[in-house]
Amino acid sequence: MPEDRRPKIVDLTRIKVSCEACAMHQICLPIGLDRADMERLDNIIQRRRPMRRGDELFRQGERFRSVYAVRSGSLKTYTLTPDGEERVIGFHLPGELVGLDAIGRGRYPGSARALETTSYCEIPFDLLEELAGTLPSLRRQLLRLMSKEIFCDETMLMMLGKTSAEARLATFLIGFSNRFRERGFSPVEFRLNMSRGDIASYLGLAVETVSRLFTRFHEQGLVAARGKQIRILDLDGLRALVSGGYDPAADRPSTA
Repeated sequence: MPEDRRPKIVDLTRIKVSCEACAMHQICLPIGLDRADMERLDNIIQRRRPMRRGDELFRQGERFRSVYAVRSGSLKTYTLTPDGEERVIGFHLPGELVGLDAIGRGRYPGSARALETTSYCEIPFDLLEELAGTLPSLRRQLLRLMSKEIFCDETMLMMLGKTSAEARLATFLIGFSNRFRERGFSPVEFRLNMSRGDIASYLGLAVETVSRLFTRFHEQGLVAARGKQIRILDLDGLRALVSGGYDPAADRPSTA
């Protein structure tokens, strides 16, 4: 391939991209901050070199030092069982924080891996905690994000315990539809960069079940799927599959 046509990755460590200039700042940690306070937050944030697909952001059991904000791309978080099996616990899109669940234990309870080329901001927690002590709006935003994470964890447990396989996958697709809409993207046509195996692990289903359900949804005129590209044909039909009191309007069924 000619050199001038090779895909290039922007090194964010060499370019100062402020929180205010970031397209995700309205749904990320700086939401609600005025310009002066946003600059104070910006001063403690460290921009790191973009990760490639398969790179690990942190590993299960590592000492907790920072939380991370996804700028572009996507991540999955997962734990390893004693026999080495991966159990996916969340998927994270731009504007979402990763690592909040490590605050209480002092170590990351799971690992985070890039599903595609992903850029992120590292926020040292000791500096963030100190700054939040002087900025009530930042403190409120942190509490809101933690509360949302707790809610999503509880909702995930409810979904796994009380809903059918069809309702689980429908909820999963509705959740991503809502999350893409929140980011200004199409809520009915998007790409899911995780594997069918990751989706199955996340939903507590067999891979064969997930594949069969995608086929069934296609036959029912609910969803068209070509590889990782998803097109929702009947959003109301998906909502009708969701039962047991689970709220499909929630941003996501567990975690980003």
